[in-house]
Amino acid sequence: MTIEFTAWPEEFATAYRKKGYWTDRPMTDLIDHAPQENLAVLCGERQFTYADLCQKSQNLAGYLNHLGLKKGDTALVQLPNIAEFYVVFFALLRIGVVPVNALFSHNENELSAYAKQIKPSLVIASQQHRLFANDQYWLALQQQETSLKHILLVETGWGASLVEAMETSFQQWVEHPNAPDEVAFFQLSGGSTGTPKLIPRTHNDYFFSIRRSVEICRFSSSTVYLCALPCAHNFPMSSPGAFGVFHAGGAVVMASNPEANLCFDLIERHQANVVALVPPALALWLQVAVDRKSSLTSLSLVQVGGAKLSESIARQVPERLGCQLQQILGMAEGLVNYTRLDDDFETIVKTQGYPMCSMDEVKVIGSDGNPVAPGEEGELVTRGPYTIRGYYKAPEHNAKVFDREGFYHTGDLVSQDANGYLTVVGRDKDQINRGGEKIAAEEIENLLLKHEHILHSALVAMPDSIMGEKTCAFVVPRHDGSKLKSVQLRKFLRGFGIADYKVPDRFEFIDALPLTPVGKPNKVALRDVIRQRLQLNNVS
Repeated sequence: MTIEFTAWPEEFATAYRKKGYWTDRPMTDLIDHAPQENLAVLCGERQFTYADLCQKSQNLAGYLNHLGLKKGDTALVQLPNIAEFYVVFFALLRIGVVPVNALFSHNENELSAYAKQIKPSLVIASQQHRLFANDQYWLALQQQETSLKHILLVETGWGASLVEAMETSFQQWVEHPNAPDEVAFFQLSGGSTGTPKLIPRTHNDYFFSIRRSVEICRFSSSTVYLCALPCAHNFPMSSPGAFGVFHAGGAVVMASNPEANLCFDLIERHQANVVALVPPALALWLQVAVDRKSSLTSLSLVQVGGAKLSESIARQVPERLGCQLQQILGMAEGLVNYTRLDDDFETIVKTQGYPMCSMDEVKVIGSDGNPVAPGEEGELVTRGPYTIRGYYKAPEHNAKVFDREGFYHTGDLVSQDANGYLTVVGRDKDQINRGGEKIAAEEIENLLLKHEHILHSALVAMPDSIMGEKTCAFVVPRHDGSKLKSVQLRKFLRGFGIADYKVPDRFEFIDALPLTPVGKPNKVALRDVIRQRLQLNNVS
């Protein structure tokens, strides 16, 4: 059985193969063809060579095959930043089981939604997460999805042990990954609606994205990459990320989070030379680096993406961190743009780069759907050899964001200069980028409306000097809800099991929402209101 998805038209697939972009090889080649004696992952006090990664992923694949999992099955995976994440990923690829990699910050609301879409046979998780500290959520999830038969936990506890499965050798099983032009795994879209959307990635398209990223960023066997962002994010997976490091034969150092002092210690200990960050983390690093620059002597490159980086912060990187800056504008749906390592400094600090591939087709269009002039603002639309042609089982949404020519309408507002470099201006979609984490306004608004004392709600972005954007919920109470408090509403929202980063940073209670001429909440006006209130209170 294969996973249904919107494939590239045959004429495009043929062109991508002819160009050498699609090689019809499985992504397990990333570790199988690496120098087996080289260190691949350093995780706490543990070290894994490429031979270790291969053997452990083969053991796990054999174990899962022995349980009855097979090609076409799906898995829900939620792991923190630990080496087991990569062992699990490659093990599932080996037997054609298609995973969704949930972020460790996700809670029952998100995990249940993913499970509803993919109908998984397997969950792999950690008891470090409160959902899996006991079997209560697991039993509820099994009631929701009758397909669920198996769970593996990193720790020894109430479920089967992932670590034991990684160490057990099974002889009678056959490695059988999905075909290179079939779905290998799903990624997560930030989305602008309440329903999380899944992004089907194939071996061919994702493997090409990794290889090309390695070429641009010049990763090699000498690369020591600090994985400080959540390892399931597209950015630290493939831009070039850990998978790019594996392709180059280098080493990945796992950090549990991007906190500056923790990461500085790891950089100094392991002589890491590359790190990927989101702008809020970079801003905090710049502050701490004043007193700890000596810990960063090995660092040669810091990559920044996930959200717009302010020019003023970008300019501080060479002096404060003593290394080069590279800006990245990428998306889990595909397209990745890089500033190049030999670009002039002004280009690096002022733009988010240009597409990495000659067959990336990029347009910046106005409200009339026609391309705008260089330097003018418009929506970024794209198609190419690693940009998907449709979300998983989302025909209505696909009809809105993919046009008849197969171009993906990203919702990103950008300008493009005469040399093709893109600069992010904002978002056209109703989505808030809170320090790299995308929040769909509609999801939170709908949950707030479930409160018996709330009549209307609107979630908007408010400026923040560290996060770039934070969230403000404007709430119109019902006549009997005049005593609503922010603390009550935060508790109310957490009761739905949403990720903490989705809980509004601020609540504003108003008598009525301003409306547009067509009767929709006027979010432009609301953003102006909160901006003015922050300025009055001297809150940046």
